[in-house]
Amino acid sequence: MKLRNAQWEKLEPLMTGRAGDSGAKAHNNRLFIDAVLWISAGHRLWHDLPLRFGKWNTTYMRFLRWNKNAVWRRLAAQMQDDQELRMMLERIAVFGDEWCKRIEHRSHKTDSQASYDAAMKQLGGLRSALPAEDDSTLHWLRLVRE
Repeated sequence: MKLRNAQWEKLEPLMTGRAGDSGAKAHNNRLFIDAVLWISAGHRLWHDLPLRFGKWNTTYMRFLRWNKNAVWRRLAAQMQDDQELRMMLERIAVFGDEWCKRIEHRSHKTDSQASYDAAMKQLGGLRSALPAEDDSTLHWLRLVRE
């Protein structure tokens, strides 16, 4: 999926950035949006982004900033006269929400694993301290450690 010239002409004036911020405009907003469309349309991985779009990590970080600041949704809301472009931008917004949930889930999973590992380390000698026929809620520890 790629922006058509007419669609880009509608979006370009909205890509003004902040005054005095040299990085806000970037050197090619259209290429960036095409890259995000390529990723989101196929639910692809960021590191698979073709080099013609630039560095995947730069594109990814910018995508996250735009998603966090609801840029995709604001752009979509301003495209009422072009349903196809509005739908493309809304799909990007939905993809961004899904991606952020995925990141959050991974973060919670990592935190949970770290908490579990710390608890297991703290309980280091628990196996020998538990009775052989313990029916308490700690019985799962014996199963995990064996």
